[in-house]
Amino acid sequence: MSQRLEPGDTAPGFTLPDADGKDVSLADRRGRKVIVYFYPAALTPGCTKQACDFTDNLELLAGQGYDVIGVSPDKPEKLAKFREKESLRVTLVGDPDKETMEAYGAFGEKKLYGKTVTGVIRSTVIVDEEGKVERALYNVKATGHVAKLIKDLGLVSG
Repeated sequence: MSQRLEPGDTAPGFTLPDADGKDVSLADRRGRKVIVYFYPAALTPGCTKQACDFTDNLELLAGQGYDVIGVSPDKPEKLAKFREKESLRVTLVGDPDKETMEAYGAFGEKKLYGKTVTGVIRSTVIVDEEGKVERALYNVKATGHVAKLIKDLGLVSG
């Protein structure tokens, strides 16, 4: 079972391939806040809703100094299909080995339809400009999560 992160922890570094197969590294975002969100699978209803919500609010988040990186176990080819099909503008990266997910506490046992299964735990971790965890949210809902996040962060949408 992977350890959940707490505010003040140093965010685990990662370099993962994006939808175009280019490496995306957390270290490259130093000096900006980063919303790293973990989702189970591209092209599924809940994950699509969440990615579209982040895309719809990307301008607001970017304007407040936040970058958004979505992490799933998918390969770059599937991420590219997901991005094209849904016109997504958030950065999507693949973690097929699930090492980054485990480092962030976003992979492990969870309840699914009343059964305990091992898989991706839908999570959002906000990393500050210095690379420290500002917030770590686990078992978040796909629908309404982005709006709640914006409200909780005190960001006002136009």
